[in-house]
Amino acid sequence: MLKHIPHRYPYFPPASADTPTARKKLPGFYFLAAAILAGSLAFGAPLPARASSDAELRLDSHRAMDIQSNDIPGWPEGPVVGAESAILIEAETGTVLYAKNIHQQQYPASTTKILTALIASERCGMEETVTFSYDAVFDTPRDSSHIAMNPGEELTMEQSLNAILIRSANEVCYAVAEHITETTDWSVFSGIMNERAAELGCLNSHFVNPNGLPDENHYTTAYDLAMIGRAFFANEMLCKITLSRRIDFPATEKLPLGKLENNNMKIIPGGEYAYEYLIGCKTGYTDIARSCLVSSAEKDGMKLICVVMHDESPYQYQDTIALYEYGFSNFEKINVAETEEKYNIDNTGLFYSGNDIFGNSQPFLALNRDDFILLPRTASFDDTESDISYDTGDENQAAVISYTYRDVPVGSVRVSFSASQDEKSLFDAEPEEAPQPAGPEPEKPVVFVNVVYIFIGVGCLGGAALVILLARMILRNYAFAGRKRRGRKERNGRKEWRRRNRRMYK
Repeated sequence: MLKHIPHRYPYFPPASADTPTARKKLPGFYFLAAAILAGSLAFGAPLPARASSDAELRLDSHRAMDIQSNDIPGWPEGPVVGAESAILIEAETGTVLYAKNIHQQQYPASTTKILTALIASERCGMEETVTFSYDAVFDTPRDSSHIAMNPGEELTMEQSLNAILIRSANEVCYAVAEHITETTDWSVFSGIMNERAAELGCLNSHFVNPNGLPDENHYTTAYDLAMIGRAFFANEMLCKITLSRRIDFPATEKLPLGKLENNNMKIIPGGEYAYEYLIGCKTGYTDIARSCLVSSAEKDGMKLICVVMHDESPYQYQDTIALYEYGFSNFEKINVAETEEKYNIDNTGLFYSGNDIFGNSQPFLALNRDDFILLPRTASFDDTESDISYDTGDENQAAVISYTYRDVPVGSVRVSFSASQDEKSLFDAEPEEAPQPAGPEPEKPVVFVNVVYIFIGVGCLGGAALVILLARMILRNYAFAGRKRRGRKERNGRKEWRRRNRRMYK
């Protein structure tokens, strides 16, 4: 289950608003190609063989780009990749392990569909019927990915998600968007996409359609796709679909024998670049976006998410595998509750001496035993710095302790109000012990006082006192009323006796 991590500004900040983005600036490989051409013409030399194609020029240009995570002192050096933008994060903490132009805006192509599928899985039942309208079918270019649906044909939502994630079917994305919004105004669904993206922590994304078809206003970043991926790859059903080799669809008028669609992603089991630890993936490609791949892999309890954008085929697979091997080899999970000493004392409770009066003392606060941080294998927990925030937004949590290593956020631990007997209690750092005088120190009796029981006892005594006070007030009012009624009766009796005596003596 995905754990909520309070959003923090990433260590690798996005470029300022006035910085030209990748989609608006002339790609660097054009300058490189022009320089090579000019040099060859000037000296009459032939062009080098490795620069014989635009793809190779792009790869050379991208491989020469700076890798920002490699500039961190003491951080493991990451591999050189052919992608213009690439990121590797740990899924649960969101720790960025590898960063290369992660906030540079790029066209996502069909990797857009992981957000569409995620929204559909969150809002719809898998048995719901998706009906294809004329707009859903004919707004899809015939030369793009599709499964040849006709207006009026139907699929279940489960079949629709299979078509989106396995065959990257663009008309199915439109049909799902229409099913959710009940309109063919695609901007309504794109508004839902942008809202959900912001909730997931995206910083520089803008979606205008549900399928990733080319549009200058449809863009995202490697970092933002990784944030979306944290939610997408936490959904076991969606992950399972992406690893399926093929899907069967019911027969239609155009295809009476039904449809059998193959998964062409080469990194899944059985593929040319199959990666044994892969748990899910989605590819994307257009002429301008080039090859994109968002994926997730898990090994030895560590779950990573990788995004490569503006790469060249088949290097999107090779680069992804290289990044996974880098992450699994150079980083490890550290359980905070088992390691942290600065904020912990052993199970002593709030007050302690030699005898337990009220029972076993229990800590009020404790570090969550499931929380961990990510560190390079060459680093020590003592090398981290921590910061405590009390604004958690969760009534069951007292605080959150966030950790950084070399100014890079590496995870956090929750501080809970309730704790079990074997958990550590959270307090300030233990003060240094004052020097003790020489000689044997007499033993002092120690009494454990469980403050919880004291509070309960005080509350019970206060409640009892209040009940007694109320009872006395009620009884006092009752007695006064009784005396008042008896006094009135006696006075009336005396008056009647006087009237009788007057009659007798007249």
